[in-house]
Amino acid sequence: MPEIIVCLKQIYDLGQIRIDTSKRPVTEGSARKISDFDKNALEEALRIKEKHGGNVLALIGGTKDAAKEALAMGADEAFIYQYTEGIDPLGTASILGAFIQTIKYDLIVCGEASIDEYLFQVGPRLAQALGIPVLTYARKMELKDGDIIVERELENRYEVSKAKLPALVTVTKEINQPRIPTLLHILGASKKKIIEMSPMKPEVGVETLRILAVEMKRKEVIVKDIEELARAILSEK
Repeated sequence: MPEIIVCLKQIYDLGQIRIDTSKRPVTEGSARKISDFDKNALEEALRIKEKHGGNVLALIGGTKDAAKEALAMGADEAFIYQYTEGIDPLGTASILGAFIQTIKYDLIVCGEASIDEYLFQVGPRLAQALGIPVLTYARKMELKDGDIIVERELENRYEVSKAKLPALVTVTKEINQPRIPTLLHILGASKKKIIEMSPMKPEVGVETLRILAVEMKRKEVIVKDIEELARAILSEK
């Protein structure tokens, strides 16, 4: 029965973030949620558990609210680590790797990227830190005879790859539709274990100093007909 670790990140709900006059995002008062791709990763881990048995551990950069959501979906236990805004993928991978090296696992599942940064690096960097195979962009995955078999979504084709466990897989949004916890599952989550980990000093490659919104200005060009519109568009090339 596989021991599965799912890496989750709690992010601000991007639909609720405002931009101030200095082009900085305003996060105060914004709701937070588990990143969408990470929910797909958790859902896939739960489906493997339902088929093969085992245990699903949610490793979360976030708060107890995110841990409770992961447990309500079906994770068996949750570990929370302190996530500092501005840490790059190398720093995140070093925090995750330091913890994962202390426990037994067969499979690690991550989202292909977080929807707030879209860097696509944490999964591969974590696999490198642990010295295990990594299979990225999985749209289908299957556990069979100690192997993980993955159908990968590439730019213009699909590719089937296989790796011996332990291994790490990053999944796309197309792999599944995450479940919505029932009231019974939400109540049951309160009985599951949540452990808050002591802050760890991450290895840092790049430090984010500030984030600014892209400046957008309307040109307010008025055209009389289609021909004039076409000329205006061509002149922008």
